[in-house]
Amino acid sequence: MNNLSLVIQREYLVRVRKKSFILTTLLTPIGIALFYGIVILMVMYQGDDHVKIAVIDEGNVLQLERDSTSNILFQKETASFDILKNNLAEKGYNGIVRIPPIRDLYNSKLVLDYYADKSPSLEIKSKIENWLDKQVSAYKMEALELDSKKLSALKTKISIESKSLQEEEKDKPGSSVSSEVAAMIASVMGMLMFFVITLYGGMVMRSVMEEKMNRIVEVMISSVKPFHLMLGKIIAVGLVGLTQILIWAIFIPLILLVLTFAFGLGGDMPSNLNLPGSAGAMAEINNPETMATAQKVLMEIKAQNWGMIIPSLIIFFLGGYFMYAALFAAVGSAIGDDLGESQTLTLPIMLPVILAFYITIFIVVRSPDSSVSFWSSMFPLFSPIVMPARMVFNPPIWEVILSLVLLIISSIFLVWLSARIYRVGILLYGKKNSLKEIWKWTFYKG
Repeated sequence: MNNLSLVIQREYLVRVRKKSFILTTLLTPIGIALFYGIVILMVMYQGDDHVKIAVIDEGNVLQLERDSTSNILFQKETASFDILKNNLAEKGYNGIVRIPPIRDLYNSKLVLDYYADKSPSLEIKSKIENWLDKQVSAYKMEALELDSKKLSALKTKISIESKSLQEEEKDKPGSSVSSEVAAMIASVMGMLMFFVITLYGGMVMRSVMEEKMNRIVEVMISSVKPFHLMLGKIIAVGLVGLTQILIWAIFIPLILLVLTFAFGLGGDMPSNLNLPGSAGAMAEINNPETMATAQKVLMEIKAQNWGMIIPSLIIFFLGGYFMYAALFAAVGSAIGDDLGESQTLTLPIMLPVILAFYITIFIVVRSPDSSVSFWSSMFPLFSPIVMPARMVFNPPIWEVILSLVLLIISSIFLVWLSARIYRVGILLYGKKNSLKEIWKWTFYKG
């Protein structure tokens, strides 16, 4: 055990002192901040594109002589089309819209002509069409003598709220959580587990490959058992990943918060810019309907049984990480000097991870109690990703316990199996190894 602790200490310190680790840890929050800032600036620049459009109302559809929406000004003109066309720039117009007489009020499709020196952008075109749609709809309602309030009353937004039939489950945390909120949490958990397993499992494999090609392992193996060396490497890389995630968890929210206030409070913002801290966003946030929805979502997230979800999530993460990291370490030890071999040998490992991710996104969040969701959450190679997502939907406790037991047993077996492959493959050089030959190594004695 003393050798194991030395291996863990050595592997951990070597990695956290690398320039690549320091740069990646520091530059990732900065990169996210730059991305966030560039997106904000791009949206801000879109607000500077002001357009003025002349409207020739041949059918007397418009109720106002002048109207605006967002960054577009609509001006009703009495001049003829030929006069406007020849004096478009002098009058400061960017384009002309002609509204012909509407002879069939029951026609649900109307194509209007827009004239301009250059075609409008997709955003401008969409805004013009939406504005015209409102004007024509208002004209039709008046022509058909329809009451707008009565028509609005026909539009009813229906939503259902899940309630348990069991009296004892009515007060159970998360028993009435909406499917949308549960799907959101499940998707986040699934993606988190997927990226952590693939990212840091791959890091273990690359570490083994580097030491094998540099012949460093020949010196280390003389004083440390192969199993301890592999286990120490897996634990150390896991601690490195945990260190990195903790640093990101602290700095990324702080940087995004600073940027939000910097862009929201510094300088003049376009009135149509819906960004955190801007006037448009604040108006949307203060909307009673938005506030009620946000409050409901927060209450439903809080209502989850996090006392069971978080500990179980940690166990699933550890079991999944150890299982896949051991398999990656075994593959790294079996790869020779040709790095192209890693793609062939890692494919069988990556397939279950990818399948579990897609099962979570496309099946679990839609039908968490289906047979596919159930058996996927029991299968050890899928369960580290699938079961944490299912837990948001409150599956029976025996399913969670059974999945955990199967995962722990499978993780121990696969770590043992990978160690037997590792002890042989780590000292083999200059030879391509097939999956069949790697399987034979598990039966070697010694």
